[in-house]
Amino acid sequence: MSENATGTTVPEGIRCSDAEREQVRAALYAAAGEGRLTMDEVEERLGRLEQIRYRHELAAVTADLPAPEQTAPRGWRQILAAAGAALAAEVAVLRGRAPEPTPGRRRLLIVLTVLIGLLITAAIVVGAVHGFGADGFEGHGPDALEHGHGG
Repeated sequence: MSENATGTTVPEGIRCSDAEREQVRAALYAAAGEGRLTMDEVEERLGRLEQIRYRHELAAVTADLPAPEQTAPRGWRQILAAAGAALAAEVAVLRGRAPEPTPGRRRLLIVLTVLIGLLITAAIVVGAVHGFGADGFEGHGPDALEHGHGG
């Protein structure tokens, strides 16, 4: 028996989601691409996969296959993954679930955040004063009316 979210027991276990089934499908297709399974074997396992209702039954479909290798993200995905990990670490510290990092690092992050915010604010103010249009600075001088700008 397994326990569900409310603490009551469910005799069959936890139902699997469409996303979990999709992960198994992807593993089966990858195994076929590597030559580990024939297309007949993949089709047979996909048929079984559609009949599966519970999480613990999913493992049987891929039990004889190696676990998928974790690939490191590349390009922008690598940057986003690193930023997401840093954000998750900061949230964990704020929620009291992780030890606080060194105080110097936190001060540096706060100073950098404030400086970036000031630069963005300055750029917006300069843009608002001088205009955001394609004319740039030329469209706002004293002779703008002579050139057909302004009005």
